[in-house]
Amino acid sequence: MNDVPTSEHPASTPEIPSSGERRGDEGRRPPRGGPRSDRPKKRDVSGWVILDKGVGMTSTHAVAVVKRAFNAKKAGHAGTLDPLASGILPIALGEATKTVPFVMDGRKAYRFTVSWGIETDTDDAEGRPVATSDDRPSREAVEAALPSFVGAIEQVPPRYSAIKIQGERAYDLARDGEVVELVARPVQIDRLAVVEHDGDRTVIEAECGKGTYVRALARDLGRMLGCRGHVSALRRTRVGPFTEADSCNVAGLDAAGPEGSLAHLMPVETALDAIASVSVSRDMAMRLMRGQSVILRGRDAPVEGKIFATCGGILVAVGDVERGELVPHRVFHLGGTAAGRAS
Repeated sequence: MNDVPTSEHPASTPEIPSSGERRGDEGRRPPRGGPRSDRPKKRDVSGWVILDKGVGMTSTHAVAVVKRAFNAKKAGHAGTLDPLASGILPIALGEATKTVPFVMDGRKAYRFTVSWGIETDTDDAEGRPVATSDDRPSREAVEAALPSFVGAIEQVPPRYSAIKIQGERAYDLARDGEVVELVARPVQIDRLAVVEHDGDRTVIEAECGKGTYVRALARDLGRMLGCRGHVSALRRTRVGPFTEADSCNVAGLDAAGPEGSLAHLMPVETALDAIASVSVSRDMAMRLMRGQSVILRGRDAPVEGKIFATCGGILVAVGDVERGELVPHRVFHLGGTAAGRAS
């Protein structure tokens, strides 16, 4: 997919002054590298954009495209999606970047295709074959093997992954020809189900926790079945509270423009649906925004745990309640800048 271009207009040619007329400051060309008056002003816009990323686009590129589409000052994503994968990539704008950890810790869902007979060095279709087999598993054999990978399991990440080894990314070491030895890590896989099978390929749906590598799952499944395998297609269908129903694509944002794109902006607090909320007074909100704790009163006030506080329906802070006292850990400044109220 192509970048969404910024709106630029050609600078007009300054009028040449007549003899004896001095050229004023308005006639001088701006210094090279200085601000351009014809460049759209960056905006304080906050909220979540749930992008349906296409195959071939990196997550970093996707963030840049969305940031440009909204003319936003600040943006980041909640969980990398490989270029060969498509699907849900939650992108946080402005104050929503403070809630990224809550989304990254959420459950994820995938639909992926395992191609049998070849294992690659990257565990996907982009890599070089490292082992082959003429055997092909039956649907029944695949379904019988899946329970071994459900629950709390130990998983060795792919050699081509972003995990750091003595300060270096594993994929950088692998590309340099170094032997990368990664240790198994605990991951949680809640559900695996076969949805299609044609002999050479099997389509599987997965629901899992943070840190799970689908590519490693396909690799290990192929080894267990004795037929080898790699991921040939991968789509992420859910991240935390965000699903395909919430998503938009680059073409849609491009066509809508900066103002029309606001219709795709979800409130910052959408990322916090897994924790409780409490409404506070204006005075309490001011204290929280200064980083000061407040006492929560009332029969329904929580006494322990993580919560977020709102005032007049606007997100103020996220923190922990300790013996009835809310201690803020993240404070938000959303007056006039939340979803649908970009300035």
